[in-house]
Amino acid sequence: MSEAPPRLEARNLTKRFAGKTVVDDLSLRIAPGQVTCLLGPSGCGKSTTLRMIAGVDMQDAGTISVDGALICDTVYRVPPERRSIGLMFQDFALFPHLSVGANVAFGLSGAKSERTERVRHLLDRVGLAGYHDSYPHELSGGEQQRVALARALAPRPRIMLMDEPFSGLDNRLRDGIRDETLAVLKEEDTSVLLVTHEPEEAMRMADDIALMRGGRIVQQGAPYNIYNAPVDKEAVAFFSDINVLEGVVRNALTTTPFGEFLAPGYADGARVEIVFRPQHVSIDFDRNGRGPNPTRLAGTPARGHVERARFMGSESLVEFRMEHDGEVLRATVPNVFLPAKGTPMWLTVRRDRCFVFPVGEAG
Repeated sequence: MSEAPPRLEARNLTKRFAGKTVVDDLSLRIAPGQVTCLLGPSGCGKSTTLRMIAGVDMQDAGTISVDGALICDTVYRVPPERRSIGLMFQDFALFPHLSVGANVAFGLSGAKSERTERVRHLLDRVGLAGYHDSYPHELSGGEQQRVALARALAPRPRIMLMDEPFSGLDNRLRDGIRDETLAVLKEEDTSVLLVTHEPEEAMRMADDIALMRGGRIVQQGAPYNIYNAPVDKEAVAFFSDINVLEGVVRNALTTTPFGEFLAPGYADGARVEIVFRPQHVSIDFDRNGRGPNPTRLAGTPARGHVERARFMGSESLVEFRMEHDGEVLRATVPNVFLPAKGTPMWLTVRRDRCFVFPVGEAG
């Protein structure tokens, strides 16, 4: 039995503006019902990719297919309205002169009774059953977002494209609205391509994350794998603060003030960076100039002095000026931990939570 085609497939998409390549040879596959996130900094080509798939922009190279059928190459082009692709943007773009019900029904065809039932079902599903005759200006931002979702889903699109749809919402509401939106999309079995620059949003919503940089996908995979097996230092830093130690490889080992780190696959003399997150730094008190004993997992402790400590809500962030080189390293500690500036303390680094990359290289 042959494998079913992906719901959406983009192959080798390239887009240039005024001679500048904005999207560079990008390929992407999304299965039916899958939520994929294009994640990356502003200007990396995420929204341009969405616009090409939607049919708003024409690619300079590459193809786009839906359920195995070509919808666009550099010559052939299915119009946007015939692609069975829904669109949601951060400004919602509701029609101010139409009621909520009329907004949701706007893209529907068929018998009036069928349209009425579809609108009723979707408004009920997004928690707005009593708002059929209300107008957009009478709604909160979260309610407008739910109307926009219902309108986009009304024609039963096979694919939903979402460009930063939650960025205009209050932080207090955002998590709940995202979860509600995801539940509705899953219920409709809609494949989703979500664009965001917020790692937390991508981790919360996506089955699959495509990390973009400079118009290219530099890494793609499940959120757990992207976070725990990053392709380079920039990928680690996109998801969290980082600490970096530099060293030189000798016999597949790099010696640092925190002891030796494994560096397999690197030639002698290679310069590497050991990258680790603040939550993987352990802190111990100074005991008359002595720290804890070295261990295989934590290595050798190194002493630093508290530079600054801040309570962040669920954890405390403590910055240390290290004695061995004067550099600042960061550690996070659950709950409240606010040692005074200048307090000497000993730091250790989890060996199994470190990443080793060549100096100056990116994926």
